[in-house]
Amino acid sequence: MKCGLLGGKLGHSYSPQIHSHLGDYSYVLFEKQPQELEDFLKNGDFTGLNVTIPYKKAVIPYCAELSPRAQELGAVNTIVRRSDGTLIGHNSDFFGFETMLRSSGLDVAGRKVLVLGSGGASNTAVAVLREQGADVVVISRGGENHYGNLQLHSDAAVIVNATPVGMYLNVDQSPVGLAAFPALEGVLDLIYNPARTKLLLDAENRGIVACNGLEMLVAQAKESAEWFTGKAISDDFVTAIHRELKNQMENIILVGMPGSGKSTVGKRLAEMTGKTFVDADAYLVEKAGRSIPDIFADTGEAGFRTLETEVLAELGKQSGLILATGGGCVTQARNLPLLHQNGTMFWLQRDISILPVDGRPLSQTTKLEEMYAIRKPMYERFADYTIDNNSDPASAAQTIVDILEGNV
Repeated sequence: MKCGLLGGKLGHSYSPQIHSHLGDYSYVLFEKQPQELEDFLKNGDFTGLNVTIPYKKAVIPYCAELSPRAQELGAVNTIVRRSDGTLIGHNSDFFGFETMLRSSGLDVAGRKVLVLGSGGASNTAVAVLREQGADVVVISRGGENHYGNLQLHSDAAVIVNATPVGMYLNVDQSPVGLAAFPALEGVLDLIYNPARTKLLLDAENRGIVACNGLEMLVAQAKESAEWFTGKAISDDFVTAIHRELKNQMENIILVGMPGSGKSTVGKRLAEMTGKTFVDADAYLVEKAGRSIPDIFADTGEAGFRTLETEVLAELGKQSGLILATGGGCVTQARNLPLLHQNGTMFWLQRDISILPVDGRPLSQTTKLEEMYAIRKPMYERFADYTIDNNSDPASAAQTIVDILEGNV
């Protein structure tokens, strides 16, 4: 069997990796121009296809039959070539979003849900939500409900972002501000790069449910694979593949006092995971062309913190890193979203009495007890997990891996 992904500009895609876990078939990327579409669908060498932008509607005339779900949504993202050569089209995005919604734990029955955007992804979300009994309001740039009259929907319980606003590289953008929705219980964002859009970070700050679209991507692939192979696949595969991708894509961020072992643990983690280790301070020194003591001497702490934020903004947008941060990065609240957008953060704790001070300007001029008292609530705010690093760094690294793999 030969399967693949059909689209316009595909770039990097996680679909081949996902499908490698789902069936015994090859899976390749078919990047086609509009004028190539007809010949490819009629004569192309494939058994099954996933279909993405901009062809989910364009492929419909070439399908001899549509599944009820594809007919309902007016879009096809899964195609199978039957034994007689004809094509049948299906839409597995419905199952994908349905899985995402179920995993979120949000109960939308009888609740007002705002769906941002009016394209194909929006149509899928709306169909699922209405089937679940939600009171759905679609927000678009025009029409009755738009971004200029959101105050009419301050009672919304859930927001679903089905627009590309906030996607990498435009990570500083958000389609709406959450302050206007005091009754909000959760946000679902179909974007999965970055792992946490500004919208999701705002939701996390509110302490409400915040889910990205990575699980939807995996779940829709699972149902597509069932169509390709004609075999049922356990939903357990969705859970396992989702965790694998999440751990692969997200950064591991290490925070903690100067000398708490972030670089040592980080290098051990790199050996264990295959991720790239980056020491943020070393990266800053290379970029600035001078040492940290020299930067402090020339510009003071304020100048150093500005350079540090620039470096963290650059590194935080990347994926698959192990990043050891400077001990004082937590003193700047602006660094939190830069690091958390694509990373899980671990606070390494070590007894203050054994922390070194050589080559660390602030550690030499400030009593470590006083510094720790000030920074402790900042580390707590930044960190997703706290790790004891008073004994073997390998043990601390293993604990982090166990947490990410769901073994703790």
